[in-house]
Amino acid sequence: MQIGVAYSEAGQQLWLTIEVPEGSSVRDAIVKSGILQTFPTIDLETQKVGVFGRLVKPDMALRPGDRVEIYRPITCDPQTVPRRDSTSDDDE
Repeated sequence: MQIGVAYSEAGQQLWLTIEVPEGSSVRDAIVKSGILQTFPTIDLETQKVGVFGRLVKPDMALRPGDRVEIYRPITCDPQTVPRRDSTSDDDE
């Protein structure tokens, strides 16, 4: 079955479409994709994963067409980052 695997870091993103056997798990797809060699900083023991934006466990079985996403850890405290005002004139 065909599935996608997506990951991004600052300035670099990757979205692969791969074939995996029926019954493959999220972890199986990530390993088979080779993305762990491209981004050696990915740590599946600590980083969260999802399918179509929904957090899942790495052992969840995939369905045809699923998009596996590997999420980066938050690197700043959202409470300390100033919000952008969407009504600001700075965008013009």
